Amino acid sequence: MKKIFTLVLVGMLLLVGCSMQPAGQEKTSDKKSAKTIGLSISTMNNPFFVTLKNATEKKAKELGYTLITVDAQNNSAKQASDVEDLIQKNVDFLLINPVDSDAVVSAVQSANNANIPVITLDRSANGGKVVSHIASDNVSGGEMAGKHLLQLVGNGANIVELEGVPGSSAARERGQGFHKVIDGKLKVVSKQSADFDRSKGLSVMENIIQGNKNIQGVFAQNDEMALGALEALKSAGLTNVKVIGFDGTDEAKAAVNKGELSATIAQKPDVMGETAIETVKKVLAGEKVDANIPVPLELVVKK
Repeated sequence: MKKIFTLVLVGMLLLVGCSMQPAGQEKTSDKKSAKTIGLSISTMNNPFFVTLKNATEKKAKELGYTLITVDAQNNSAKQASDVEDLIQKNVDFLLINPVDSDAVVSAVQSANNANIPVITLDRSANGGKVVSHIASDNVSGGEMAGKHLLQLVGNGANIVELEGVPGSSAARERGQGFHKVIDGKLKVVSKQSADFDRSKGLSVMENIIQGNKNIQGVFAQNDEMALGALEALKSAGLTNVKVIGFDGTDEAKAAVNKGELSATIAQKPDVMGETAIETVKKVLAGEKVDANIPVPLELVVKK
């Protein structure tokens, strides 16, 4: 009797063990298959990056990924902290839109040390290992802006240049392309940073106008600064100044169609976001991807 009881008990324990094991294995398998992507955006106070985020979220959901988005609020120290938090959450992949191309290097290196692959969006990182950089050709975009402004104002005209966040690759490259075209042909009477921000674009432009009203053109390295500059020019009664922005946000395009902005160099943030998630999928599948993936640009003028 004692032997029979012992055999029954052993059998029951084996049954319980067998029924529990597959459940545990299933959870482990689910955990491995459910990929989580971290997205660090430089600022959500810019329609361009809101569109980029929304497109990324939509594509991630479509492909079955979980996306965690954090907003650096244009603060490189906050971005570094945000990325560290994402690493601690054991994300499988990191998408970073840097505030500052130099300051973000340590965050990229932290991800490298944790064996988490990184893709940069719109702005590059000046160090660390990045699987791919997805962006428009900002140098080419700067050239497009320079050529169009030169056509509008003619040789020898006085112009203003509003620069983006100092240290960001986008600001550096757009300025590089712009000056490649206009140097020796247009006179830059003032070149100041307004951090890709509309309110700063307004205040910087107001200060410039106080010292120099003889301006024929403005190139702002993004639409937010261009719209801020446009407001300052209107308030000063300088309605004939040609203003060109960069990004192609909906508000900027509307201003172009109204004849207020002269042009904007339109990027495609939705394509950028979709391409990022598609690239993540390829990398996770073990496929090779290009180190640089370009997104097309378009000169938008009044139709």
